[in-house]
Amino acid sequence: MTRTRTLGLIGSGLIGTSLARLAVAAGMEVVLSNSRGPDSLAELVETVGGRARAATPEEAARAGDLVVVTIPLRAHRHLPVEALRGKTVLDTMNYYPERDGRMEELDSNALTTSGLVQRHLVGARLVKAFNNIGSHQLLTLARPAGAADRSALPLAGDDEAAKREAADLLDALGYDAVDEGTLAESWRSEPGTPVYTKPYLGEPPAGLGAEEYFPWYLSTPGQCVPAARVRELTAQAVRGRAGGVLPAGAAR
Repeated sequence: MTRTRTLGLIGSGLIGTSLARLAVAAGMEVVLSNSRGPDSLAELVETVGGRARAATPEEAARAGDLVVVTIPLRAHRHLPVEALRGKTVLDTMNYYPERDGRMEELDSNALTTSGLVQRHLVGARLVKAFNNIGSHQLLTLARPAGAADRSALPLAGDDEAAKREAADLLDALGYDAVDEGTLAESWRSEPGTPVYTKPYLGEPPAGLGAEEYFPWYLSTPGQCVPAARVRELTAQAVRGRAGGVLPAGAAR
């Protein structure tokens, strides 16, 4: 089994930061990037550790054996198409109309979010992953292979070899993988579906107000969601109107 040696990250927000930490802990090299330039990442690189370095999005795309794109969906057209051509690209992006603006192809369910991104990234092998778990739970729920309390995450894609690469990465970072199908079926883990964030969070404290929810979301360690449960939840999903609602206090 070939392991990812270098993980490229386009996007350095909450999910990107958690993935960088997990990858460094797994012994990988990490190349971080964002839209503001490498200088803006100096503090993050220092806290993540010596295997991490900062670069431009194009440099991160070219350096990565696998590349994760974790930016607001509205910015997907800025992803470097040529640098990502031929790469396996993991897409964490979700559609939040209040942040991203309305997109008719998503509102009409003509495309999934990953279908939209794949259309832009000509020649890349896109896999939907890491889009249905909170950034803090992504860190705290990671477990070694074989652990009794190991959680699973769904993934979707049209290229079987790319999905195997993505599953290998999940395994290295501390998760089992559940194949939920093609990119056209990736809606099964999008906002509003049974497997989206809530199973990993557990029940919020009684009486928690809307303004208090997001700080709790960012700090609760969460609970194990094994592969069998992920399969059940993705199978239960019924497709509704695309798009989620950001909790009060989340970045727009």
